[in-house]
Amino acid sequence: MSSPEAARGRRIVVVMPAYNAAKTLTDMCARLPPIVERVILVDDHSRDDTVAVASSLGLKVIRHPHNVGYGGNQKTCYMEALRENADVVVMLHPDGQYDPELIGDLVQPILAGDADMVLGSRMLAPGGVRAAGMPFWKIAGNRFLTWIENRALGTRFSECHTGYRAYSAAFLRTVPFLRNSNDFVFDTQIIAQAVAFRQRVREIPARTRYFSDASSVGFGTSVRYGVKTLATMARFVAWRLGIARFRLFEA
Repeated sequence: MSSPEAARGRRIVVVMPAYNAAKTLTDMCARLPPIVERVILVDDHSRDDTVAVASSLGLKVIRHPHNVGYGGNQKTCYMEALRENADVVVMLHPDGQYDPELIGDLVQPILAGDADMVLGSRMLAPGGVRAAGMPFWKIAGNRFLTWIENRALGTRFSECHTGYRAYSAAFLRTVPFLRNSNDFVFDTQIIAQAVAFRQRVREIPARTRYFSDASSVGFGTSVRYGVKTLATMARFVAWRLGIARFRLFEA
């Protein structure tokens, strides 16, 4: 785990892309490690008290006047973190699925100069995702899509679909993430961009939980996400082979 000494002089900012997270937000913030200097919550036009709870906790809150989607929310998160002069940016979902206590492990490879992007892989975690309660169809879909992505990208990731990630500020200034989709496939696209721009990506084990108050993507949305992931990989392969050009993968 990252020590306070390793993080000294490095501004670690947590960003939370939030939608209807009022029930879980207080507990998540109470569990943040002391190395976190700033928390930015971007509310995607929630219908509950997310904004009020976040404000009461002293978080920096940005509220979208309209719902723009998960990817659109991340764009606001990262732009604001860069404005806050972050050195390392951690995306943490405020719904309680991922453990805030792991932030130190997540940022350590970046602080050590060994990575530009770190993925918290649920597939590497002791006990596995099945014990954590991930539905079988999600496990199967995750593994299948990750296999396809590894083939297309030339990588060996254990999981490409985790929502627990850390980025160096230099990474976010390098890859053109503002060109990405506003929906869930943003997460796939930014991994492909990391490969296209020769960024160093590492994985660490990350625990996850599934419970009633945690957000969950339904079957229909997951299918659409899977199709868009496959389309992104097809575009990446075409770009890598010089068959077509895509601004997604170019400076």
